[in-house]
Amino acid sequence: MTAIGSDVWLGIDLGTQGVRVVVAASDGSLLGAGSCPLTSHREGDRHEQHPEQWWRAVRTAIGRAHAAGADLRRVQGVAVDATSGTITMLDRSGLCVTPALMYDDGRAAAETDQVNAAGERQWAKAGYQRMQRSWALPKLRWLLNHYPHAAEDGWRVAHQNDAINSKLVGHEVPTDTSNALKTGADAAQVTWPERVLDALEIPRAMLPDLVLPGTVIGQVCAAAAAETGLTEGTAVVAGTTDGCAAQLGSGATAVGSWNSVMGTTLVLKGVTKDLVRDPHGVVYSHRSPSGHWLPGGASSVGAGLVAREFADADLDMLTREAGALLPTDLLRYPLVSPGERFPFIAPDARAFGSREPATRAESFAALLQGAAYVERLCFDYVDLLGAPTDGAIVLTGGATRNPLWNQLRADVLQRPVSLPRNTQPALGMAVLAASSRAPLDSVAAAMVQLDRTLEPRRSAKNPHEEGYLRLLDLLVQRGWLPGVVATHARERTAP
Repeated sequence: MTAIGSDVWLGIDLGTQGVRVVVAASDGSLLGAGSCPLTSHREGDRHEQHPEQWWRAVRTAIGRAHAAGADLRRVQGVAVDATSGTITMLDRSGLCVTPALMYDDGRAAAETDQVNAAGERQWAKAGYQRMQRSWALPKLRWLLNHYPHAAEDGWRVAHQNDAINSKLVGHEVPTDTSNALKTGADAAQVTWPERVLDALEIPRAMLPDLVLPGTVIGQVCAAAAAETGLTEGTAVVAGTTDGCAAQLGSGATAVGSWNSVMGTTLVLKGVTKDLVRDPHGVVYSHRSPSGHWLPGGASSVGAGLVAREFADADLDMLTREAGALLPTDLLRYPLVSPGERFPFIAPDARAFGSREPATRAESFAALLQGAAYVERLCFDYVDLLGAPTDGAIVLTGGATRNPLWNQLRADVLQRPVSLPRNTQPALGMAVLAASSRAPLDSVAAAMVQLDRTLEPRRSAKNPHEEGYLRLLDLLVQRGWLPGVVATHARERTAP
């Protein structure tokens, strides 16, 4: 039971397939949750959403959280996360006037070359070296090419959560450096790179002001209060991207700690005191509300293949059979889609296996093992960059529903891994909202409740070392994994 005097916070996760809302107390008690689906359109490199559905979905999800028992009158603050790199444009009255170009929309290939030529020094300073065509700044240049009257008509850029925040407060709002990172924001200085923008002919007036995540940017206005049930005057707090939100919701906020999300794909995010600079452009860093840095990367390996390859299988039985086969000498690199982004960049990478599986259970075992090996290589990579990896490792994502996979990941890493009781970005936004009143680490420690910690099974020699080293060799042979990375990973396997 939550104490009557306990503060309450509301987090909104604005995703691709839906909006999720969590109402949580300062002690971590979940008081209510709600969701509402979203639709989008994919065609080739194109991926769009109609932004007008976002506010309707947010209102519906908040209403469902209230119906589930949350007393919205007690909410002290609201924060919204969004998919990284998703942008739209608003007119002078705040209405969305273009489709939203989603986080993985890839139409801005030519504009990406233009952006990287103009901002080469700035992107190197930021640590990620080059922008990718799915990032927001190339997409903004693409929008301006297709809507040449935008600047004259007073249009301005809005990240996905900016559109919701402006609805909540009733006027234009600053954006957070996390969502603005892929639009070119200098997170260290909390400024826009105006020389780069000038070179790209992007008016500075088209971009919102910048603040760090966790900054109070306004209060719920009367109109939004009437539509949502929130109290007028409730604080609206600058949010972050969905990946950073998931990290906050995992409780991995202290320097050296890491959140490894094995969902459809693998995302690894950590906390460092200083900015991590990556000469290979694989890892990029967001700013934490605490002022620390949140380096990370997203692989194209993950649990997405489970649904694709084993949709008709009895997964419980398959898991039992796979457990008896581990470790297996069948090595798989289980890419969900072509191309790899982390722990190396290889656009031509394709999923592969070292041989044909003898049984379906062996193929399943090799999938679990392969993803765990890639996760280990990701940790080896960030260690090579100088990031501390000695803190807690928290596992989240759909793969954590498989107990065999959880234990396998601990065994491969030879590190304890923890699993939170509630794992969702919306909870991370409730944590972020609460951090506007108290230090982030203390807020996360109070609000994120761990379910259990798994210890790795110890032996004189890690039974997975031989397979891991063989996988490194296969990746080097294909020309995907740089030799310096493979050498460092091999050195870290030495006793």
